[in-house]
Amino acid sequence: MPEGKPFRVMIIAGEASGDLHGSGVVRELKRRDPDCIIYGIGGDKMRAEGMELIFNVREISVMGFWEVLQHLPLLKSVERTLQAVLKVKKPDVLLLIDYPGFNLRFARAAHALGIKIVYYISPQVWAWKSGRVKKMKELIDKMLVVFPFEEEIYKKENIDVEFVGNPLLEVFTEPQEKREYCKRYSLDENKPILGLFPGSRTQELERIFPAMLGAARILHKQAGVQTLVGVSSILNFEYVKTFIRNDFPVQLIQNATYDVMKNSDVALVTSGTATLETAYYQTPMIVVYKTSWFSYLLGRMLVRIKNIGLVNIIAGEQIVPEMLQSKVTPQRLAQEIFKMLEDKDMCRNISNKLSKVKERLGTKGASARVAENIFSIK
Repeated sequence: MPEGKPFRVMIIAGEASGDLHGSGVVRELKRRDPDCIIYGIGGDKMRAEGMELIFNVREISVMGFWEVLQHLPLLKSVERTLQAVLKVKKPDVLLLIDYPGFNLRFARAAHALGIKIVYYISPQVWAWKSGRVKKMKELIDKMLVVFPFEEEIYKKENIDVEFVGNPLLEVFTEPQEKREYCKRYSLDENKPILGLFPGSRTQELERIFPAMLGAARILHKQAGVQTLVGVSSILNFEYVKTFIRNDFPVQLIQNATYDVMKNSDVALVTSGTATLETAYYQTPMIVVYKTSWFSYLLGRMLVRIKNIGLVNIIAGEQIVPEMLQSKVTPQRLAQEIFKMLEDKDMCRNISNKLSKVKERLGTKGASARVAENIFSIK
């Protein structure tokens, strides 16, 4: 355990998922050394565990190539501020969590100052920009990956790497049983429940949520489908409410997302970590993604894999449908959901295959393993 002056850890987590996974690491660091000082970019969950936030993830969470370009002045300003913090409050270890575009640039500044760098949750180098692995070799002291197949990628480049398991396993809860759940939210057990998960970024909400709601409206009118929305903890709840027209019943639920995932008969899920969370509860879903056409076309030119949904990538096959760009319309989404509701065998097959994805997430204890690596790398 560190002796003398307080052990300093700077953490950069740029998204809601990073805040979630980073909070476990902060908790484990504080458990091992209550006097350690932790600061950087995170969210409310990391702050609650004892981290000092220089910036909140809400301020910098941006998706898409074009969108990043539009926010470049802000991101550059954040980067300059953090570089100044690096020099003044020089940390013993810098922990970078995912968020590769920003974090790999920032790693150069930290490396130049001789700061030890641990990278937790690998950039998706298996999907695109494989050249990043060679660049990381120059900058990163330890890579901690959350999928077993990622380990070999870094070993080939002689990068010190460890598979620590998936941090999602630490945060999954045992949701209410369906009967109690339906009673809690005044739902009819005999009617299908549709779960909507529109993402954690404002851009995702604006591009995807209206189509999801439109599909839910059609399904309610045609088949009496009941709609629940799992609202990300980092989104402004009042802003999310502005998307609701009140022309059919919709319940917005924040801080109980796993209850919604477990007890939905089917779900519409924005591509990202939420697809893995939904897979854990073996709920049939459709992965949805929509960004600017510029970002999408550029992405398709660079991405080397067939599927974009993490759940399908981890499975090694397309278990659940993916609806992208022009297919993200109320009519198309409603049509696909209706097929799933009508075909019980399809849903059972999807649910069974999702159990294999669940198995590939590893074992609990990822945050503890990350904390151990941080203290041992000094």
